[in-house]
Amino acid sequence: MGAPRETATYPPLNTLKPVAEGVWIVDGPTIPFGPPGLKMPFPTRMTVFRLNGGGLFVHSPTHMTEDLRAGMDALGPVRYIVAPNRIHYWWVPFWRAAYPEAGIWMAPRIREQAGGHIDFPTREITGDIGYPWDAEIRTLPISGSFMTEVEFFHIGSRTLVLTDFIENFETQKLNWWRRIMARLGGVLAPHGSMPRDMRLTFAKQRPALKQAVETMIGWAPERVIIAHGRWFERDGTTALKRSFDWLLDG
Repeated sequence: MGAPRETATYPPLNTLKPVAEGVWIVDGPTIPFGPPGLKMPFPTRMTVFRLNGGGLFVHSPTHMTEDLRAGMDALGPVRYIVAPNRIHYWWVPFWRAAYPEAGIWMAPRIREQAGGHIDFPTREITGDIGYPWDAEIRTLPISGSFMTEVEFFHIGSRTLVLTDFIENFETQKLNWWRRIMARLGGVLAPHGSMPRDMRLTFAKQRPALKQAVETMIGWAPERVIIAHGRWFERDGTTALKRSFDWLLDG
């Protein structure tokens, strides 16, 4: 049977955890994802940046609780809520309801994926400049045949935030058959990487993908935060090179 599903998470959940100056993460509950009968419990993770004016940039929002909202309100006003790819949008409406003054920014094709779940005005992230956070956060959309994922680099703390481009599932948090799936998918810690099925969706865009990864390496991140699994708290540039060695060495 393996470990219970809740052991896949990173408690305490729904709690702001400081990472660096002006940077926090929130570890959320699991969501089931994968083909029928083979779904894996994906732990979720949100990242929060405080901008120089005091406003907050919320990346890939997770489940909101009263305590989490109180913690957010203590940090500052939520200015931007970002859905970074077409499968990371579910909790956006709940955050929009809590912070109606915040701007909602989404990667391309989210409305196509979400249907009526997103029924309010949003703005789409399509290029690497032209955003109100440009002075403090770099923006890098990377497009494949299935989806565009938008990566962000917080300049002041040298923190790179990815979503699904690297997954890094720890062995002790998976039962035996999920460990096999993670290994086959190329996402088993400590050698997590871009899932092999996602790599296939970038086959026609491989040169552009490689260029984007080289751009992120050039930013020399100190840490790399990811949405699913163990994130890389130090030696971020080294972790990035290792996770994409299949691409960079090809």
